[in-house]
Amino acid sequence: MSPVRFVALGDSLTEGVGDPAGDGRRGWAALLAAALAETPGATEFTNLAVSGAQTRDVLERQTPAALELRPDLVSVVIGVNDTLRRTFDIQAVAARLDEVYAAFTREGATLLTACLPDPGAMLGLPSPLARPLARRQRAVNTVVHALSERYGAVHLHATDGAWISDRTLWSADRLHPGERGHRQLAVRFHALLGEAGWATGRPPSPEPEFPAPTRAASLLWLATAGTAWVARRSQDLLPQLLRLAADELHHRARGTSAHLDLTASTAASAALSALSERPGRITGAQRRPAVPHPVVPSVPARARIGANPALDAGAGTACPVMAVDRVGSGSR
Repeated sequence: MSPVRFVALGDSLTEGVGDPAGDGRRGWAALLAAALAETPGATEFTNLAVSGAQTRDVLERQTPAALELRPDLVSVVIGVNDTLRRTFDIQAVAARLDEVYAAFTREGATLLTACLPDPGAMLGLPSPLARPLARRQRAVNTVVHALSERYGAVHLHATDGAWISDRTLWSADRLHPGERGHRQLAVRFHALLGEAGWATGRPPSPEPEFPAPTRAASLLWLATAGTAWVARRSQDLLPQLLRLAADELHHRARGTSAHLDLTASTAASAALSALSERPGRITGAQRRPAVPHPVVPSVPARARIGANPALDAGAGTACPVMAVDRVGSGSR
């Protein structure tokens, strides 16, 4: 039987930022690939993820390259960078993800997806700055959650409080997992794939292989690469984020902050409704059998690690996220 072809799409999270290995990066997807099968060489792994990628990059660049590889298993973990741009548009994000998921579903590939924490929470930004980013990430998570249900994806909830609050899982930049965090992602995905019949090898070890960066190394990173990252994002997002923060404070003073939450929720629902009306779209139930590997049934909703039963009732429900009131509390 030919090897299982696993292709990873996405941004710096999947590229492996925060998990250095030798002269390069490894990351959760590579750790997972090595544990999919008992026999060495039984998995062909290709990582197409690129740091800074947005949903447009995944649709226009990574997906065509991945389709040429005819993957049996494909991970699509993307969206955070979209929320960090002034051009953020949840309807465009939803449309792109729908096209990406549909393209792989038509070819019989099994999808891996994930909902992610919002960057404002991870960076510990002040509440007026963090809340707008939290709304954006919740909107993306709503879309990812709903489309994962529709296309029968193996879906991981990575937004639980323990994951966010455990600083030992994160790198110095507070946006990317460290080695321990990447291993946790690999372990969680492996458990889901094991239930789905894809993972037969031993789970990745949750324990780091390399020592954690020293405080001096972390400070050096923050003073060099970290500063450059902040400068790039400041040029693109900061002016708009300041306007959003001013709007946040205005609504808070008037006691109408709930209006902003409702507006964001309505926008996400409208984006999903627009997708439902598109002609010719398909769902997971209409996927074409893969060749030569059979299609493996997707994981039932209740079997997903970290799933919140109260939030799983509808396909359009957001994945659980950190409560907005805790964002930027200063505990970090």
